[in-house]
Amino acid sequence: MQEGLAEELELEKSIRRLREKFHGKIPIEKAMSLMKKWANNHDQVTNLILLCRHETNDVDQGNRNRSTEVNATPEDVRSDREIENLAETLNSLPLTEENLRMFNNASENRIPSSDRQFSCKDCDKMWWRRVPQRKEVSKCHSCRRKFDPVPYDKMWGIAEFHCLNCRRTFKGFAQMGLSCPCYLCGNPVTPTRILPPRRNNGPRTRNTHSCYGENCYNRREPYIPGHQCVHPRSRARNNCPKVLYASTLHVSTGSTVATCLSQGSLTQCDLDDLILDDIQESDEDGSDSNDS
Repeated sequence: MQEGLAEELELEKSIRRLREKFHGKIPIEKAMSLMKKWANNHDQVTNLILLCRHETNDVDQGNRNRSTEVNATPEDVRSDREIENLAETLNSLPLTEENLRMFNNASENRIPSSDRQFSCKDCDKMWWRRVPQRKEVSKCHSCRRKFDPVPYDKMWGIAEFHCLNCRRTFKGFAQMGLSCPCYLCGNPVTPTRILPPRRNNGPRTRNTHSCYGENCYNRREPYIPGHQCVHPRSRARNNCPKVLYASTLHVSTGSTVATCLSQGSLTQCDLDDLILDDIQESDEDGSDSNDS
């Protein structure tokens, strides 16, 4: 049973990655058939589709020779009607900037992704997801609603600071746009970026949080009236919600491809658990049925 589950996971991962490379333009049934036929090698199938597309486009000999890189000859590709039909379908797409970018990324077997922060005001939850850059959306695991990411200028968490006064770089808890005092010289500094949760972000700072917020648990004087501290300890002590800025509800266009880049916490879950959870979510809301 364990072996069967592992095979199902591998098949699901390969199907989703193949479909994401072509922005959902490959139907699920065809992607599943190809992955079963080619032993879940989505990179190889991607190269074969592009090779067949180049062949039908009569591209130069150099591109045709890519067949040797994927251990298949042009005859092998032509004998696979599914790949040939997909190549013909992709060739009929308009050469828009987005489609050209799709083909370029697919040729490099690359799925551009971003680590984005999401939040749900009603559930008072914040989380991070690695999502495809072309479709940055994530679902709250409590209320099951889909959200767009928190805007970059509203993000909060462990921030990176560069003090221009003493030339020091340090980390601390903050929100973009709100200043905190430099631990060394006390000069007010605004964060340059918010760091996604990572095990390799380096050691935590030994400096105790202190800022100008009037509700800061370790308030720096003179404090700024109305300035609110974003540190979790301060917010918990003052019964403030955890969410500082609410993500907006995602308005679906019906073209979302279920992916498994990392549909879960960046630090808390195992990838296979995330994929299983994502499969269950797709089954619940039928999000794949309207892919274009």
